[in-house]
Amino acid sequence: MPPDPTIVAFDTSAAQCAAALLSGGTIRVKKVEEMAKGQAERLIPLLEEVLAEAGLRWTDLDAIGVGIGPGNFTGIRISVSAARGLALALGKPAIGVSNFEALAEGCDGPVLASVPARGDFSYLQLLAYRAMTDPAVIEHLAIPDTMRRLGVTCIGHAAHEIANDIGAAQAAPCYTMIEAIARVAARKLASGQSLARPAPLYVRRPDAAPPRDPAPVILP
Repeated sequence: MPPDPTIVAFDTSAAQCAAALLSGGTIRVKKVEEMAKGQAERLIPLLEEVLAEAGLRWTDLDAIGVGIGPGNFTGIRISVSAARGLALALGKPAIGVSNFEALAEGCDGPVLASVPARGDFSYLQLLAYRAMTDPAVIEHLAIPDTMRRLGVTCIGHAAHEIANDIGAAQAAPCYTMIEAIARVAARKLASGQSLARPAPLYVRRPDAAPPRDPAPVILP
């Protein structure tokens, strides 16, 4: 595998359809389109536009990077399903990258990454090139003791509030989310480690409640 692989990365875990092409350690093409719905129909055409703008074909790729969340449940399923299908069709590895990993990319030392959740909640994870805690969903500033570490840097949507609460430093992400997903995927690929199929990272259960009516009885 080349040290600077060619990777197309995409993400639909938020209200957008985003894609980037990383080659030779440089982001050659990046496209981000805001949309609340329609990502499933737009994703593949967007990827083809990215490849065409870079003058590449699907067969030129070394791997596929995909954002696995946490975020919008339907959006995550769209991206992960597309990544698995493309990997199977192309015979290339698909590499899942969490939003936490993307936020921490390019940072030194431990990072407390925060991702927005519904209501007054946030998703949090402490990591430094690898996970130091499991992802968690917290309400307001109920930061677990396991994430209150000396020398931690807070990054993400609630970084300012969390940093003030735990007395930590605050920083902006080094890259945009889609750029970081591509770079993390390239780093994982170059590591030579075994890569599992990408899977959605939901952290919390869907807000939709199960049906209250009893299941129908099947008559003999």
